[in-house]
Amino acid sequence: METYAIHKSAMVAPRKARMTMDLIRGKNISDARAILATTNTKSSRLISKVLESAIANAVNNFEASENDLVISECFINPGPVYKRIKFASRGNVDRRDKRTSHITVKVSDNKGGNK
Repeated sequence: METYAIHKSAMVAPRKARMTMDLIRGKNISDARAILATTNTKSSRLISKVLESAIANAVNNFEASENDLVISECFINPGPVYKRIKFASRGNVDRRDKRTSHITVKVSDNKGGNK
């Protein structure tokens, strides 16, 4: 049984968030929570919320045991890019891209209870 949670258009750059996501890929839930709690980044706080949502989906919807859950798949895709302006020297205007991310976390209990 595999459940997932997605956070769309998170206001963090995908390149920065992938560095934190690489730390928890393939770990069990207790290790991933500990790693995210001790990592002081904005992306770790956002990933932690998505992880907790995926765990809650597995426990409440499929009666899975929280101790058996493992992060089976997690990835970050780029979201929409918000274009903003930044005033530069000598009367010029530069573009400032605010990049966003789609954060996906899938948890599984490795029991193979598919339909």
